[in-house]
Amino acid sequence: MFPIRDHNPSQQTPWVTCGLIAANIALFLLTSPLTGGEMLWARLALYPLAVTHGELLWGLLTHMFLHGGLLHLAGNMLFLWIFGDNMEEQLGHVGFLAFYLAAGLAAAAAQTLAEPLSPIPMVGASGAIAGVMGGYLLLFPRAKVDIVAIFIVFFKVFTLPAWIVLGVWLAIQIFGGYATPGDQGGVAYWAHAGGFVAGALLALPRFLRLGGPGFWARTHGHPPHPEAVYAPTRIPPVGR
Repeated sequence: MFPIRDHNPSQQTPWVTCGLIAANIALFLLTSPLTGGEMLWARLALYPLAVTHGELLWGLLTHMFLHGGLLHLAGNMLFLWIFGDNMEEQLGHVGFLAFYLAAGLAAAAAQTLAEPLSPIPMVGASGAIAGVMGGYLLLFPRAKVDIVAIFIVFFKVFTLPAWIVLGVWLAIQIFGGYATPGDQGGVAYWAHAGGFVAGALLALPRFLRLGGPGFWARTHGHPPHPEAVYAPTRIPPVGR
């Protein structure tokens, strides 16, 4: 299952979120095998073993703008679009950019600490986006999120509070990190978990400025403005 939208519309244009999405798409095209960018991709990826030895340190930053395939890119950008606009509204444009990059660096550090001798390159914006999700959970735990659940050949749209969607997602990352030590099947679970925790901590000052528990008491965990209302989503049945 994966989220497709939330019911938490932002009240301003999320310029930084749009810019980050554009930058990720541009780097994906620039480093694609179709454009002959494999060498640049390999140069900009994050290698925990190299970082442990003080080499290729720029990968701590550049890895979060690279992706391993179209589905990898599309999934990450969908998550960023859903949750990024609200965090940008709360933190401001410059503050959100700093928050995003800091979460991505924390995610890279978590993965490097978990697998310091791994020569496998790590790429993707998911660590930074996990930070966005962690901050979102702190500020809007009961915001409604629509998810699509896939049961083999059946599709169903559910609306769940953010604390369930994001809490389950975090639990999967932690379980995956412990269940697949040393061989994580191409998924940087500890980067995801580390980015998520870092995002919640980085969003804590904003949460306290809003009133801390008093903010939750006023909003009951919901967005502080009217929620979006969508028409029921209907997925047509597909025959054999």
